Amino acid sequence: GKCKRAGLLATQGIRGGANREVLKRIKETGDIFFAESDRPWILDGANVHVSMVGFDIGAEEQRSLDGGSAEVINANLTAFSDLTSARDLPSNKSLAFLGSCKGGSFDVDETEALTLLHAGGNPHTRPNSDVVRPVVNSEDLLKRIALRWIIDNGDLELSAACLYELPHAMVVERVKPARDANRDRWLRENWWRPQRMRPEMRNRVAPLDRFIVTTTTSKHRVFVWLRHPILPDHQLIVFARSDDYFFGVLHSRLHEVWALKLGTRLETRPRYTPTTCFETFPFPEPTPDQETAIAEAAKELDTLRNAWLNPPEWTKEEILEFPGSVDGPWSRYIEIPKSEIANQKSQIGLVRYPRLVPRDADCAAKLAKRTLTNLYNQRPTWLDLVHRKLDEAVFAAYGWDAGMSDGEILERLLELNLCALSILMSPTS
Repeated sequence: GKCKRAGLLATQGIRGGANREVLKRIKETGDIFFAESDRPWILDGANVHVSMVGFDIGAEEQRSLDGGSAEVINANLTAFSDLTSARDLPSNKSLAFLGSCKGGSFDVDETEALTLLHAGGNPHTRPNSDVVRPVVNSEDLLKRIALRWIIDNGDLELSAACLYELPHAMVVERVKPARDANRDRWLRENWWRPQRMRPEMRNRVAPLDRFIVTTTTSKHRVFVWLRHPILPDHQLIVFARSDDYFFGVLHSRLHEVWALKLGTRLETRPRYTPTTCFETFPFPEPTPDQETAIAEAAKELDTLRNAWLNPPEWTKEEILEFPGSVDGPWSRYIEIPKSEIANQKSQIGLVRYPRLVPRDADCAAKLAKRTLTNLYNQRPTWLDLVHRKLDEAVFAAYGWDAGMSDGEILERLLELNLCALSILMSPTS
């Protein structure tokens, strides 16, 4: 009780998530009178961003935030509406998930994957494609890394996983030694399984024709469509929706501004979390025409962006063919005569999986530069215009002026968040 003032130097992550509880505690027992919310800190070549906070017992009447005066400094080190009061919205629950975390060397390169997919001879006669599938992480998404593959035993018991002989032998060789030495008992006893399978995420996206992902940490907040059986890993946030309208609202300026303030940062890069950035975000209530306008603008963005990433004159479609189970992860790509399925003559068919590949080596070299990171760093005029069109459609659905400042956007969205909660909590709701 003797200290009247104190200073705190922390990484700028102090403003968000669980770390923010430190600043909330300060606000409960005193007040913040000085802060620099995001300041570069360069020392011996290390380039990080920090937050500087001055606080006291609540006696100081003048406050300074980021070099300017402020009437109040909130626990997230902002001076406008206190976004820390935003709460989770039930309508956004069970839609956004972290990707699967393998927790071991389950990866296989393409040559190994194709060998496994074509190999037979398993004692239960099922194909290896049941447990071999493509996997994507944030770097793959943003930097155009070649397609990677993974041995994914999911929730199989050891007695079932070992029947896929070649994949199982790889897991025994590459994964088991490290798992045996792990201090975590569950990992030791379940060495053939992914560390965090995310069953709810898998179950929600499996029946969808496509689903949305975004990176947990990146310079640009970009949303992309993926299709099952591609497995998103833990560096991706997965959204179990397949409609263009939902994609459009997520990719709007309103959601980006909200996510930047409600999320945290890793060094200089914004970090997106499903709980703070998405589950608190209030969606508009559009008319049918407004919803259609958002969906069409979102579809145009995706179409133009894909054409830039994969110009038809530089790419060609390749069909991978291998055996697949009708109840396996590749089921939507399996060709089996309907008569055989009806008569239950065959539960294994031919997978025909289409994918785009470079036409030749020269095209491959040019495509290597066509990445989402490069596209948004350059932000050509066409991209800027199509994003502006999408933003205008989303603003119209909220009934707001597209020229609003970031501060106004945050205040309005917070008002919607709190209003939605008050309606839900009302006895007559």
